[in-house]
Amino acid sequence: MVEVEVTSPIIEMLNQYGFATVAAIAMGWFIYFIYTYVTQNIIEKLDKAQYTTILLIDRIRMLDNDLIRLRSKLDTILAMRENEEKDGISDNIKDNNMSLDRRRSSSNGEDGNTKE
Repeated sequence: MVEVEVTSPIIEMLNQYGFATVAAIAMGWFIYFIYTYVTQNIIEKLDKAQYTTILLIDRIRMLDNDLIRLRSKLDTILAMRENEEKDGISDNIKDNNMSLDRRRSSSNGEDGNTKE
């Protein structure tokens, strides 16, 4: 009987070129594989995430601007109420039950009729 030795191609390459050369080739293939995966898949997903992030930042800025506007309106209204309370006390509470719009000088007269 003749024994036939079966060796794998990897072992043959190791015997022919040496471990260092085969390891360098394997590492080069691995680096190429990772590079192509990153450039094809991950960068595309990062671009979508960056676009979504920009949209969210814009919405946050809009909400921040809305909050600033609302805060300034609220401060104005509170200041007007304080001034009206001070004026109402000094005027001996002349127009107690009138709304803010009726107390302001506008086209309405004291009786609520429009001027002509």
